[in-house]
Amino acid sequence: MAEMPVGAVSENGAVYRRHRPEDTLLYQIVAEHYPIFAELMRAQGRPLPGFVQREFEDYLKCGRLEYGFLRVRCSTCHAEKLVAFSCKRRGFCPSCGARRMVDTAALLIDEILPPVPIRQWVLSVPFPLRFMFAREPAVMSAVLGIVIRAIEGHLVARAGYTRAHGQTGAVTLIQRFGSALNLNIHFHMLFLDGVYDTGGRRPHFVPLPAPTPAALQELLERITHRVARHLERRGLLVRDAESTYLQWDDEDARPLDELLGSAVTYRIAVGSQRGQKAFTLQTLPPAPVDEEEKDNVARSGGFSLHAGIAAKAFQRAKLERLCRYIARPAVVTERLSLTRQGNIRVALKNPYRDGTTHVVFQPLDFLARLAALVPRPRVNLTRFHGVLAPNSRYRAHVTPAGRGRRRPADSKQPEPERRQAMSWAQRLKRVFRIDIETCEHCGGAVRIIASIEDPAVIEKILTHIERRDAAAASPHAPRAPPDSSVGDSP
Repeated sequence: MAEMPVGAVSENGAVYRRHRPEDTLLYQIVAEHYPIFAELMRAQGRPLPGFVQREFEDYLKCGRLEYGFLRVRCSTCHAEKLVAFSCKRRGFCPSCGARRMVDTAALLIDEILPPVPIRQWVLSVPFPLRFMFAREPAVMSAVLGIVIRAIEGHLVARAGYTRAHGQTGAVTLIQRFGSALNLNIHFHMLFLDGVYDTGGRRPHFVPLPAPTPAALQELLERITHRVARHLERRGLLVRDAESTYLQWDDEDARPLDELLGSAVTYRIAVGSQRGQKAFTLQTLPPAPVDEEEKDNVARSGGFSLHAGIAAKAFQRAKLERLCRYIARPAVVTERLSLTRQGNIRVALKNPYRDGTTHVVFQPLDFLARLAALVPRPRVNLTRFHGVLAPNSRYRAHVTPAGRGRRRPADSKQPEPERRQAMSWAQRLKRVFRIDIETCEHCGGAVRIIASIEDPAVIEKILTHIERRDAAAASPHAPRAPPDSSVGDSP
């Protein structure tokens, strides 16, 4: 019968142990309070949409052996382990978010981003636009297109080319959250830090220096003007003599609108304190303004554009760390803790300038934040642009894997196979240097031998393991030493 995993030790001493979500604070909070939260939303006439309900329900099954698992066995010594199924959701599951983070970073480094300088451009938008992006993904896609075209035009012009003879490329990862679990939809754009000269037979890369603060400010003002003009044409932006504001049809109200609005503006969504600002802890003095950081950020009308982080062509490890950072999951379980009153305290990754280090939520409001972070189905959060776009005629020339609509005529490499997502074992090996495909007992190869999904079989296997472990944990009853008088003659 299968054995529970006891840990696999890699060459660098790292140890693998099966993730047990039921032992984490996040899982316990969701398991205890989600039924109450869902019923409260129904009672208020705002039932959670189906995709949000599935996110919570599937998360409660993620990593739990009770809902199915794989049996893996060493081909040499026949030692076995159980590997639980994952929910593969995109909202707040830390485990699946970490898997997606590693897989996304590996894809970008190994197959998409060419070995040239890369610069990260980060665009943040005002609160009303964050709400609109979450509510109307089509508007978000249109605005992202405007931003990409503006930055592309800026880079091509700086290099002294026209769009007919110079092109650049980018990968955008749309991030939906801030460190306080607020709904903060913003764009992380990994742009090639230069332009490909496409006038010759093969594209030739021309690097560019970092943008100056003045150029950054001018570019942001151009972006804000174009975005405002686009929204005005669509009837979403209204200008009058005194103000400018966004509008939409109030009759098209949706159940998540209030949760989204509260998550954007850092307010409490449910309970007796509904509408008030979330409680924060300021345990540090206000930080002084960093002049160097100020030079790398342009601000205009609630928008901000940052372009201060770059990786040189040979800094692939640094670039992969950057990719993991911008593809990271929304919730980090290590930053969650309970207060004496039973509220959830979330530690910020970096303190705010005013000294805020923690945000405190009541349990139901914490679940409301999680619900607001769940993306709508079929909304792609990773986009490719320019020479890195799937339909670009130059993609096969510039990407490390040579993928693209048209392969180079002189290429001697075979057509690459369709890439598959990294396996669970490959992720562990790449990030933590843990080789889970090798048996920790004898060094033999580990193989999957069965997928267990039948509830009756699951219960039988887990019951056997529980009894075996209980028997191994309890020592035998003590007994007295043998009687020396037994067998003696009278």
